[in-house]
Amino acid sequence: MSKSNVYRVDVQFGDCDPAGIVFFPNFSRWMDEASLAFFMAQGVPPWRVLAKTRNIHGTPLLEIHTRFYKAATYGETIEVHTTIEEWAAKTFKHRHRVMRGDTLLCEGTEVRTFIMRDPENPDRIRSIPIPEDIKALCV
Repeated sequence: MSKSNVYRVDVQFGDCDPAGIVFFPNFSRWMDEASLAFFMAQGVPPWRVLAKTRNIHGTPLLEIHTRFYKAATYGETIEVHTTIEEWAAKTFKHRHRVMRGDTLLCEGTEVRTFIMRDPENPDRIRSIPIPEDIKALCV
């Protein structure tokens, strides 16, 4: 397993559909934000810093799964609880549990990889092995 982080979101009117229910893609946006917040909470520098210092340009999505249980609306504060469920050679799986208090609203998993600019062709990116020092900060 891994360390965990809680990313808080104040749901706004504009996050909702005309019925006042959070429009489902916003959960994906908040999980994406929670992914970066997870790494930064563990002491990993922002991607823009790693791009300059180590040619690491972030962790793009390869796969996403989300299951919804309860609705949310504006005026509520929700929390995205994030952990890393699994590490592989070049990928990792984030687990996000979106909570309103003790109520599970949705949960999702994301498979991501670390990338760098290809030194031979800087217009291209490529997946790299999980940096051991970053992994060590997260477990």
